[in-house]
Amino acid sequence: MAKTPPDGIWPSRLSRRLTAGDAVVIGLGSMIGAGIFTALAPAAAAAGAGLLFGLVIAAAVAYCNASSSAQLARLYPASGGTYVYARERLGEFWAWVAGWGFVVGKLASCSAIALTFGYYLAPEYARLLAAGAVIAFTVLNYHGVEKTASATKVIVAAVLLSLTLIVALIFVGEPDPGNLRPLLGPNGIYGVLQSAGIWFFAFAGYSRIATLGEEVEDPETAIPRAIVLGLSITLFVYAVVVVSALLLVGPAPLAESDAPLVTALVGAGFGEWQWIVRIGSTFATLGVLLSLMTGISRMLFAMARDRRMPTSLARVHPVHRVPYLAGLTVGVILVAVVLLADLRAAIEFSSFTVLLYYAVTNISAYTLTEQERLYGRYLAVLGLSGCLVLAFTLPAAAVGIGSAVMLAGILVYLGQRRRST
Repeated sequence: MAKTPPDGIWPSRLSRRLTAGDAVVIGLGSMIGAGIFTALAPAAAAAGAGLLFGLVIAAAVAYCNASSSAQLARLYPASGGTYVYARERLGEFWAWVAGWGFVVGKLASCSAIALTFGYYLAPEYARLLAAGAVIAFTVLNYHGVEKTASATKVIVAAVLLSLTLIVALIFVGEPDPGNLRPLLGPNGIYGVLQSAGIWFFAFAGYSRIATLGEEVEDPETAIPRAIVLGLSITLFVYAVVVVSALLLVGPAPLAESDAPLVTALVGAGFGEWQWIVRIGSTFATLGVLLSLMTGISRMLFAMARDRRMPTSLARVHPVHRVPYLAGLTVGVILVAVVLLADLRAAIEFSSFTVLLYYAVTNISAYTLTEQERLYGRYLAVLGLSGCLVLAFTLPAAAVGIGSAVMLAGILVYLGQRRRST
């Protein structure tokens, strides 16, 4: 199995221009806000007030996954995340499964996020606005990762300010602890697990940090710290906002609303301040979209470098030092998808395939030796179990379609193997 080079730095074709702080911010840009504006309503519909348990379960599974990712990223700080880890620890087949799951799952994530942006800003033009955002960020990513990181810092700051103001306004109202009862919705434990799978959509952005392995200074130290810190900040922010909204209006109005935080503000008598939610949702969704698009292009770059995708996608721009053809490919695909996709179906499909991606992460982490590990193997076992349980308790349509797409990817891999032998 491959080991980290003697100098401690994995060979890089990209430019190491990002600090550890930049990595944390990019991770936050992939997580903060998206779950509140995109996943809150379907999570409430699945579990009622039990979505709070779902949030905790999703965070716990995400922590186990983050621990596995952090250990592996320390040893293999190269673009590609779990695709690289699985290739080094498990072999080419599992690497392909991880890479395929990441690409199709995150493309679905991007389409859901872009559509959420459009629906919050101007519902009648949602698809056109989503396509416009994709095109704009394709151009931004083309001009280098430093510009991407700078833009993400502005976006994260705006989202945190918006959510802070929302919570403050909600608590000026009349919070009612009775709105948290009953703690289990009509679907019981199954509904809680289903909401956890939906919430996982919001936490999965920390993988974006691991895919920055070739662009972060001192990746062996910076990436593990950035993953854990970014996840912790995100959980705290989500918990405060969700509890605030539930105390004010309860789960039923949130489940029925296309804009649940607007519903919470109106319930508090502050409907005239809903523009804060509109602005916050705009920045939140744009921040996640920008970061995820960059992550997908890095995954395609890593797979193309291994000749698992067209090798042209591994080309690096001579000036900006980014995988520009991979980025342009992501942009073209996403423009097509956002013009056709269904928002809720995209969220559920994304959760299923990305949970399978992290299952491979945990299997890879389980193979680490005593000297290579930072944490006990039990975290990898818990992470793997959690990923599989949450994936297969998602709605049947998401499980069926997701399984079919993953099987199609495996058939593509087997076809490649047959042609190469």
